Amino acid sequence: MQASRKGLTASMRRWVYKIGSICLHFGFNPRRFIRSLRGIPAYFRDMHSYNQAGPPIPTFNIRTRDLLPILYEKKETVSGRGHYFHQDLWAARKIYERHPDSHIDIGSRIDGFVAHLLTFMPVTVIDIRALYSDIDGLQFIEDDATELNKHTDNSIRSLSCLHAAEHFGLGRYSDPVDPNGCFKLMNSLQRVLCPEGRLYFSVPIGRERVEFNAHRVFAISTVLNAFQGLSLLSFSFVDDEDRMHKDVDWKQVPVCDYGCGMFEFTKEP
Repeated sequence: MQASRKGLTASMRRWVYKIGSICLHFGFNPRRFIRSLRGIPAYFRDMHSYNQAGPPIPTFNIRTRDLLPILYEKKETVSGRGHYFHQDLWAARKIYERHPDSHIDIGSRIDGFVAHLLTFMPVTVIDIRALYSDIDGLQFIEDDATELNKHTDNSIRSLSCLHAAEHFGLGRYSDPVDPNGCFKLMNSLQRVLCPEGRLYFSVPIGRERVEFNAHRVFAISTVLNAFQGLSLLSFSFVDDEDRMHKDVDWKQVPVCDYGCGMFEFTKEP
């Protein structure tokens, strides 16, 4: 649920967002509901205009039994925004530039980032949840990424984990509840990354906390401390206003409430 930012303090915006998020997780979208109510008059005006103009063939006449009102999209805008939009492009472009022979992903969105990669290279996905797919170029390994027992040390040249680590150990996806789950994952990622390989990693950044059982939000320094065995090559982030900031000094990043930090790591030879 998004309210007008005018007149709202940062604290008020956080509460509006939190209440809206809780409603969404219970299957109710307040923003869409309000827009749908406002869209009812326009729906009937459009229906009248359609009937007045006259469909070209009888099968396209409006029938009551076939009505399916979509009332909330009248004033929707086209938007390239949000954590997933920015991070998926960020990582996909970097991988495309390096063009490794293969790539392994842990927990990222199949219908977003992984789909981007499949347009130009094969991808192996590792997840604790089952994946049923016959998509060309997509291989699946069911494994616990906090251990990655099916992969040896220094064995993966190109690796990603985007907006996933914050969920590990919270039980949200039927994984075991473990307060250290996210850090076990990070240890596994740096263990399997080979020297001169690349790890593309993103998590929510801001005021450090756990919003149980949705996710954690990390301080940038916490992520860097967890990956002490790797070297940071670049850092980008999305701020609270959904603006992308590329290749910045992480020490100069203002504290977000709920931003997205994108880390490009390598392992020294």
